[in-house]
Amino acid sequence: MSATSQAVGPERVSAERHLCVGAGQCVLAAPAVFDQGDDDGLVVVLDETPPASELRAVRDAVRACPSGAVTLRRGAED
Repeated sequence: MSATSQAVGPERVSAERHLCVGAGQCVLAAPAVFDQGDDDGLVVVLDETPPASELRAVRDAVRACPSGAVTLRRGAED
């Protein structure tokens, strides 16, 4: 593993629940990574660092989110 890949880290999913409108598009696109809260219907991230096999679905979820509440970022969070 190169020093660059160690410094950058895996892609990380995050969600801003205060922006979520409960449309559920993230769950439809990537059900292994997202869910909705039982009490409020807002986004819940099930896997903050999904495997490579889920990244296409997560990117679809990010694009489909009407409020921009879900993001996918490359690199370690400090």
